[in-house]
Amino acid sequence: MISHQKVTPVSDDYECPHQRTAFASTFISDITKSECDDKGEDDVSCDLLLRHPNGVNSGMLTVVGEIVSVQQTDDPHRSNVCHMQFTDRGSLKGHSITHSGERPHKCDVCHKQFTKMSHAKRHMLTHTGERPHKCDVCPQQFTELSHLKTHVLTHSGEKPHKCFECNKKFTRLSDLKRHMLTHSGERPHKCDVCHKQFTERGSLKIHMRRHTGEKPHKCNVCNMQFTDSGTLKGHVITHTGERPHKCDVCHQQFTKISHVKRHMLMHTGERPHKCDVCNQKFTDLSNLKKHMLTHTGERPHECDVCNQQFTRLSHLKKHMLTHTGDMPHKCYVCGKEFAELWNLKTHLLTHTGESS
Repeated sequence: MISHQKVTPVSDDYECPHQRTAFASTFISDITKSECDDKGEDDVSCDLLLRHPNGVNSGMLTVVGEIVSVQQTDDPHRSNVCHMQFTDRGSLKGHSITHSGERPHKCDVCHKQFTKMSHAKRHMLTHTGERPHKCDVCPQQFTELSHLKTHVLTHSGEKPHKCFECNKKFTRLSDLKRHMLTHSGERPHKCDVCHKQFTERGSLKIHMRRHTGEKPHKCNVCNMQFTDSGTLKGHVITHTGERPHKCDVCHQQFTKISHVKRHMLMHTGERPHKCDVCNQKFTDLSNLKKHMLTHTGERPHECDVCNQQFTRLSHLKKHMLTHTGDMPHKCYVCGKEFAELWNLKTHLLTHTGESS
């Protein structure tokens, strides 16, 4: 039997030079005297300590007979890269994948890859359509329990998350965090292509699809594709005819809340978007952007056929009809077709007897 050293002390503030991880183990076995001699009496290294399936903590390493005991401490498990701390080694291991870029868990349906098995399982629900978590108050169902818990707050009216700056309350912590950025002005998520900055990682992710051309959200009715689920939901309403958003002044109804807000400016007379060059004001930011092109002379929309350039995409689309001969606007009375909508509207007056 090879004899062992009796005691190998390790200082309380000992930290492995190769791996900054503190472990919660109890015993390490099979450390021979020759190994200890090679390492040096006071040297406790990764190779020696990581024999134990759970690693070793920064405490006192004591050899009793043929068993090496390790005193457990409260030291957390720490990432070598970002120094984030964890309560157990498994959590640290899962976190480390976020730095390596590794995505070991793959969806069998669409082959999308994930860092965690739990993320892959949650993703699978988008393919199966399963929503296992049901609200006891209303018929709404959810793929995740956390989403159900948040939804239940809409019934109770509870808003547990409060802004310490303005005392505004929120049902979700994520909403509070997003709100806090309005006070700090921080936009921590930056696009690597155009350097535009965003308050949320999700907004950056959706923005990146403009550069990649990816449109993962598809309409089941007309197969039109969109970069984000919110735009798809707004589009689906155009098929149902639903107009859930109503003006409080004139009761006109709209498919989108943004359309109501824009419409309300007609009642208030407000024009919040001002041109820095000529001081002209607009109700819409998009209209201001289009207007700015008249100052810069920029014509960003070019015809692929004749290379003619236009300030607006709508003008390019209208121009393309001269090449295709397409007449998309058809009179429902006599069947006559027109390239432009305003021509159709003028034509319809001939049927109604109204003057233009």
